[in-house]
Amino acid sequence: MQTSHSTIQYHTLEGKNVGNWIALLGFGAVAGVGLLAALYMEHNGHWVTGMTNHVVWGMPHVFALFLIVASTGALNVASIGSVFEKTPYRPFGRLSGLTALGLQAGGLAILVLDLGRSDRLITFVTHLNFTSIFALNVFLYSGFFGLVILYLWTMMDHRMGHAYRPAALAAFTWRLILTTGSGSIFGFMISRSAYHSTLVAPLFLALSMSFGLACYILVMLWLQVSTGKKYPSPELLRRLRILLAILVGVSLYFVVVHHLTNYYVAERRDVEKFLLFQNGTFAWLLWVGFGIVGSLLPMLLSLAPRNTVGSAKVALGVASAMVVAGGLCFMYVFIVGGESFPVELFPGKIVSSSFFDGVPVVYTPSLPELLLGIGGFGVAGLLVTVGLWALPMLPSSFAEE
Repeated sequence: MQTSHSTIQYHTLEGKNVGNWIALLGFGAVAGVGLLAALYMEHNGHWVTGMTNHVVWGMPHVFALFLIVASTGALNVASIGSVFEKTPYRPFGRLSGLTALGLQAGGLAILVLDLGRSDRLITFVTHLNFTSIFALNVFLYSGFFGLVILYLWTMMDHRMGHAYRPAALAAFTWRLILTTGSGSIFGFMISRSAYHSTLVAPLFLALSMSFGLACYILVMLWLQVSTGKKYPSPELLRRLRILLAILVGVSLYFVVVHHLTNYYVAERRDVEKFLLFQNGTFAWLLWVGFGIVGSLLPMLLSLAPRNTVGSAKVALGVASAMVVAGGLCFMYVFIVGGESFPVELFPGKIVSSSFFDGVPVVYTPSLPELLLGIGGFGVAGLLVTVGLWALPMLPSSFAEE
């Protein structure tokens, strides 16, 4: 394949393919079910969900935060070819940017629909509290969309070639800032001992890289099946397998350091015991769901030698799916587990009242919450599919010379 960025041939997704129509209708149906679930909660009130005054961020936020974090990591695939000038990765750039936009849109759609009064979103936008990290994230999200769209424009229009590398650097820098801002929402929250930590921001950066790469690999392998193209090449496949294993290992390392650091601090030891050992649901999701299924097994599958290209692709696809599942497990423990542990209003004092002060909260997700969260994946898949049909995003081949 020609390695020059300007000579790579791209095409749109074939509209006559039955598999592509099934994917489009399937993603649309999932997104539609999520919208209906949001309307049901909007009409009846949030009392129909499992969320309470203690757990105000439930299952929808688990899916939303995963998608937002993964979106910034999906853009790293394009950054490898542009910012770090690794030429074999350049054919991935357009699809990487489109995947990042789709994942970001899916996550933000969940957040907007889970606000309770989505019709008042304009009030929030026009009355920003600039001392709040939540308000600052509005600019980070919109800036991410704008820069990635500009980045894609420089890739697709040869007249914008002079702005390609500056746009790549700007998008790469902004995704680092955005992920830091998302992690800082929790890191700045001093009332929750499970959240308040300077390690949350770099932890989210590490997680974004593994989550985003896993999502991108699943999209790429789906397109291979859908279009019948024989990509990626064996060499690129080997690189992606190694890269996924490394990024998953880095994510696991930061999670371990985060919990060890919290456990070392006396005032946070109780919440760590609660998450790691005492609460069966959180312990299983963290140790088995994220630690084994979402980290160790994907690394083994990615690094194990394969005799054929087909078996290597299957192993990479399974490993990526396990990383996604493990990521959702971690987000559930991080978000819901952090809220379930009682807030210590008066350190060193015993507090008791009729409002269950000092008692761990029991949260049971409802079906509408789960459907809304899954609907975010439908929105992401729908936008990626429509984008592939409308714009020349797919290289004729991902093979190297």
